[in-house]
Amino acid sequence: MNGNTSIPGSSPLAGLAAGPATTDRIAWVKLSLIMLPLKAPISDAKVLTGRQRPLTEVAMLFAEIESERGHQGIGFSYSKRAGGPGLYAHAREIAPALIGEDPNDIARLWDKLAWAGASVGRSGLATQAIAAFDVALWDMKAKRAGLPLAKLLGARRDSVRCYNTSGGFLSTPTDQLVANCEASIEAGIGGLKIKVGQPDPMADLARMEAVRKVVDGRVPLMVDANQQWDRPTAERVGRALEEFNLVWIEEPLDAYDVEGHARLAAQLTTPIASGEMLTSVAEHMALIAGNAVDFIQPDAPRVGGITQFLKIATMAEQKYLNMAPHFAMEIHLHLAAAYAHDTWVEHFDWLDPLFNEQLEIRDGRMLVSDRPGLGITLSEQALGWRADSVEVGKRT
Repeated sequence: MNGNTSIPGSSPLAGLAAGPATTDRIAWVKLSLIMLPLKAPISDAKVLTGRQRPLTEVAMLFAEIESERGHQGIGFSYSKRAGGPGLYAHAREIAPALIGEDPNDIARLWDKLAWAGASVGRSGLATQAIAAFDVALWDMKAKRAGLPLAKLLGARRDSVRCYNTSGGFLSTPTDQLVANCEASIEAGIGGLKIKVGQPDPMADLARMEAVRKVVDGRVPLMVDANQQWDRPTAERVGRALEEFNLVWIEEPLDAYDVEGHARLAAQLTTPIASGEMLTSVAEHMALIAGNAVDFIQPDAPRVGGITQFLKIATMAEQKYLNMAPHFAMEIHLHLAAAYAHDTWVEHFDWLDPLFNEQLEIRDGRMLVSDRPGLGITLSEQALGWRADSVEVGKRT
């Protein structure tokens, strides 16, 4: 990659024909590929089964957008282990389609970007690249209104229950896992998610027993098998986990096994959660319509941004599902705060070095701040990890 470059922008006339309601235009877009290093390699059940390598860094795709009137927005998407350069490459190809457009026409612009890259589909990498633009446009709209994004969307609460995942990976020895749980509770985290899915389920149960002993009912517990069980194993281990009174069992089966998840949800008293690996509204629709989950777990950067996430939330609300968005708490705090039913947000400290601002946690809940938009700005440290960047159009 060759550092900061420029792509000629399309003419402002490429945008929607001006009408009385069109009062601003997108003038400039900047894309950055930032490689965020992790403090130590991370392993979950997918690594133990040999399907993936340990996670050492997260590829972050950032989009910064500025309008002719000087309004600004920032958004991001991401990829783990592979795909980051692909996200960046696709985003830079379709970015010129935004120049000259009204930044408030977010849904129409999502469709325009999707059609600009339609030959590679409307899910997967293509939608994840669009997500960075879409989130930036929503951030801009909320900033223009002088509101936190949650308030712009119509917040139902000003804080959301939060649980910690980053301390419970399978690469963490049991004694350190127990220490991490204690530290999370002391930091005010409201729940703890423990990774399971080892080749020997008895090892998972032993780790869970160690966690239960130290937690002693102070906060709720969840587990995550990362899709590594088959149907018989999920049923057998799921029954063994009933005694732990878990909030949910996450991804017990392959993410696309709607029938298997539905059968498991009907058999177990422990709620079933899934959805994080799905990359389109249609895939979530199948999960929801199939009565396959009790907690839906959409990931806004993976499904194409906030515009698509809100479609999933509407479907989930109609089914009275609980929600626990995956990762990206800087975005999902706002979306969870606006959801109708019970919600959790996932606390990961991995992204903290990227931003100048930090989210506040108090009494087991993550607080929506009074900062407009997402309330985040890129740190100097983040800029130091930038692998490449490109600009389209001209700044005002």
